[in-house]
Amino acid sequence: MMRQAGRYLPEFRKLRDKYDFFTRCQTPELATEITLQPIRIIKPDAAILFSDILVVPQAMGVNIQMREGLGPYISPPVRASKQIKEIRVPNIQETLGYVLEAIKMTNRELAGEVPLIGFSGAPWTILCYLVQGQGSKTFDKAKEFCFSNVNLAEELLQKITDTTIAYLKEKVKAGCHVIQIFDSWGGVLSPKDHKIFSWKYINQIVVSLADIVPVIVFAKGCWYTLEEMASSKASALGIDWTCPPHQARKLAGEGITLQGNLDPARLLSPIAEIQKMTVQMIREFGKDRYIANLGHGMLPHIPVDHARAFVDTVKSYNS
Repeated sequence: MMRQAGRYLPEFRKLRDKYDFFTRCQTPELATEITLQPIRIIKPDAAILFSDILVVPQAMGVNIQMREGLGPYISPPVRASKQIKEIRVPNIQETLGYVLEAIKMTNRELAGEVPLIGFSGAPWTILCYLVQGQGSKTFDKAKEFCFSNVNLAEELLQKITDTTIAYLKEKVKAGCHVIQIFDSWGGVLSPKDHKIFSWKYINQIVVSLADIVPVIVFAKGCWYTLEEMASSKASALGIDWTCPPHQARKLAGEGITLQGNLDPARLLSPIAEIQKMTVQMIREFGKDRYIANLGHGMLPHIPVDHARAFVDTVKSYNS
């Protein structure tokens, strides 16, 4: 499940109370432990390496803080030509070696029990945080920057893309079996602008990786790109909960795997309702070329038994 290691687990909260966010990301032993927690507790079919999409711009030299109750905070926001010129495409081994070590450590602990998924943010989604300076519902300042400074936006997006490609290739070498790209904020763009500022760069990443590892692309709120994404080299497409399964399959076609798409808030429903909705979801997507998942990330106040009920229902499904 997306964000399957996290605040809904009491074991995670104990570590959160003891170590700050980026310490958890940057300490291989802690990242490994957090990655393994859901495998032990709710037993999904794959482990997702605990990390964050913003370790990439950190490695590029951007100062990023994670503030309690606010989330990512970048001060000053990246909006000037001089700032973008100073941002580097780094040596991945030197700047993100702690992630690679966590991958190796996690695989040793997993001992082949389940595959390990690595991930990154889409360049557009990372730009949103860097330019806006913090989270937002609209990312209006990020959009303003791109629409009024196209050349600067392209320069920044390309640097993020080049770094992401190098980073993900190293993650595969270190032992990730699948890669997922999260375009969490693609949905704030129009279809035309998504093609210009997001898909163009995601596709570079997909093309660079597709011959060495399966790549899943999750573009939240971007149902309108499914047909184009399905014609790319991506192995699977994540579907958010606002796109009905039949519509997703109609747009994407039969030749690509779909992943999704239960509303994470639905895991707050009674367990019997979770079980019923999960079975219905699988039937609507069809069991072939399909990965059962949520339509976005786990929420922090979901009961563990409810998360486990979702996983158990999928694993016991019998058509």
